[in-house]
Amino acid sequence: MNQTYILIGLVCFAAGFAIAYWVKQNAAARKIKAAQEEAGKLLNDARRQADTLVKEARLEAKDRLFKMKSEFDAETRETRTELKKREQRLNQKEEHLDRKNENLEKKESECNQRELQLSQQETLLGKQKSEYEQLISEQKAQLEKISGLTADQAKELLLRAMENEARYEGAKLIKKIENETREQADKKAKKIMAVAIQRYASDFVAERTVSVVQLPGDEMKGRIIGREGRNIRALEAATGIDLIIDDTPEAVILSGFNPVRREVARLSLQKLISDGRIHPARIEDVVKKVGKEVDQTIKEAGEQAAFDLGVHGIHSELIKYLGRLKFRTSYAQNVLQHSMEVGFLCGIMAAELGLNQKLAKRMGLLHDLGKAIDHEVEGPHALIGSKLAKKFGESPKVVHAIAAHHEDVPPATVYALLVQAADGLSGARPGARKELLENYVRRLEDLEGIAKSFKGVANTYAIQAGRELRVIVESSTISDEDAILLSRDIAKKIEESLTFPGQIKVTVIRETRAVEYANK
Repeated sequence: MNQTYILIGLVCFAAGFAIAYWVKQNAAARKIKAAQEEAGKLLNDARRQADTLVKEARLEAKDRLFKMKSEFDAETRETRTELKKREQRLNQKEEHLDRKNENLEKKESECNQRELQLSQQETLLGKQKSEYEQLISEQKAQLEKISGLTADQAKELLLRAMENEARYEGAKLIKKIENETREQADKKAKKIMAVAIQRYASDFVAERTVSVVQLPGDEMKGRIIGREGRNIRALEAATGIDLIIDDTPEAVILSGFNPVRREVARLSLQKLISDGRIHPARIEDVVKKVGKEVDQTIKEAGEQAAFDLGVHGIHSELIKYLGRLKFRTSYAQNVLQHSMEVGFLCGIMAAELGLNQKLAKRMGLLHDLGKAIDHEVEGPHALIGSKLAKKFGESPKVVHAIAAHHEDVPPATVYALLVQAADGLSGARPGARKELLENYVRRLEDLEGIAKSFKGVANTYAIQAGRELRVIVESSTISDEDAILLSRDIAKKIEESLTFPGQIKVTVIRETRAVEYANK
């Protein structure tokens, strides 16, 4: 029974498995068939799309070919047109060249003809030249025979005459130019100088460094000398100044090159005399105190000078050197006062010329700076002052103007010439400076001697304190034109040989006298 059930179960299982397998196979077949149909559809669609793409590609290719053909045809037409134009231009150029060639051939033939004519003319000119040379030689021989002069002698005579004529014309032209230039320059210079002098009115300089100390009595000389000369030695050692005590009544002379030390010695001696206590210790104390006072005075004098001129920014050491000029004189003219005058004059003239007034005043104030130490340092005071100014930071223009105000360095700026002019004005005005009689006479003799060294000079006279030189020449030797040249030569030689402030006028006088006697 159980086996039957088992057998029936196995049969049922086998039948179910067979049915399931069949169903599965049937479903798989249907899926395969559907997939095949789908694949066929896709393949057909792909074929249709491929055909469409091929057709479109063919159409596009045809369009491109058509466009390329159209563009090629257009370019070909343009190229042909351009080629035709070029061909036409080449044909025109060829025709033009042909015409030029014909013209050149014509000109060449004309040149050949002209060359032939020129050769004929050259031959004819050669014959004429030889004939003319022969005639000239004959004429020369006749002229030499008639005049009694050779050709070289006649040429020399002619050249000499031409040279004299040229010198005469040159002298006339020089005189004319000089007169015109002098008129214009004198008017302008006189105007500027007059304005400068009118605007700056200064008293005559009467201040000078005193080197003589007055004593209340001759018995004071013994107290100054002291026992065995210890007081005078202490005073000389402390001040560096020599004391000269001689027979001069009630006076002691101070001798020394340093004006500041001399002033310290003068003030110290005056204080000692007024105090009455004179001994070495007291002398040293008084000299130290007076030295400090003089230093302060020097500084104040320099600051006051810079303030009066409106010049600012000067180095403190330069201010001290400037103040030392208060105790320095030149031909009895106080150098600090002179420097201030030059500064004022430079500023006034710079204003008239439209230049920098402050810069000009600065140059004028510092121009004699070297005189503060020229007794200690060798060399011209202009160069010493320029080195000092450069050392303490002054501008190159100021340094150059200081160095060039006596032409130790050639002036290269208008400011340097202004300083020269102002320096001459300050020193040359009446009463500004004193001059020794011997130097004055020697300068006049030198002026007259320079003029007498020239040929044709009869007499010379230096007048107006040496400001004018009158030269009388021989009328038979010096002509009117030569007199003009002579005055210039004398003036140049005076400039080269002498040193003087301001200017010297050279006047050459030539006169012709006709004398006749009436007799009975």
